[in-house]
Amino acid sequence: MSHPLPPHLELDPDLVLRAYAMGVFPMADHRLAASVYWVEPKLRGVLPLDHFHLSRSLRKTILSNRFRVTVDTEFQRIMQLCAESARDRPDTWINGPIERVFVELHRRGFAHSIECWDGNRLAGGLYGLALGRAFFGESMVTRVRDASKVAFAHLVARLKAGGFTLLDCQFQTDHLATLGAVEILRDDYVALLDGALGAGSAGLAEGAPSVAGDFFALDRDAAPAPEGAATVSGPLSLKVIAQLLGQTS
Repeated sequence: MSHPLPPHLELDPDLVLRAYAMGVFPMADHRLAASVYWVEPKLRGVLPLDHFHLSRSLRKTILSNRFRVTVDTEFQRIMQLCAESARDRPDTWINGPIERVFVELHRRGFAHSIECWDGNRLAGGLYGLALGRAFFGESMVTRVRDASKVAFAHLVARLKAGGFTLLDCQFQTDHLATLGAVEILRDDYVALLDGALGAGSAGLAEGAPSVAGDFFALDRDAAPAPEGAATVSGPLSLKVIAQLLGQTS
């Protein structure tokens, strides 16, 4: 189901947070579209955090330190990379209004990115929105093989370490299915969402949305980074991540 945003309403951060709390999210028809519409899928893609599928090859890639992983260092660049046309994705749903509102949500501490680097090249990553104990994955991108999978694995480990209970993937894809995502009915999704937002845990009843999960708990489990360095998952936290993700297959 989709509903156009009424012309008298602008896409602003508070409106977006309320919408996610109701189970809907904004999309655009294409990158240059001037307007957005609200989407409420009949079937929702979610990834149960305890059922992430960590293949042996992905675990090996993570532990090899093939990619340098950072958090919240290049949020807007990740958004723009996700919005770029690619051979397998000639157009995207991330337009100017969506980009602007998420940059502001990032500034407010609700939206986060995970970046994977191949040397000095941004190889891929993802971004999404945190509210209560829910994380809404918006988009992920790869420019080097396995970069988005590594970013997603880091996200799952981060959410588990931080006490999150819901990872919303919006739509099921073949790629997400290989990582453990499943489709559930809208009513079942709403029940999971209500549990993740909890009785006041998202601050919505008081009119001041908040994040109950700790998105940065994993960083405190890792060795301290050098002074002035970006948040980086180093060798110690790679082992922590592998442990948090559980059994390989």
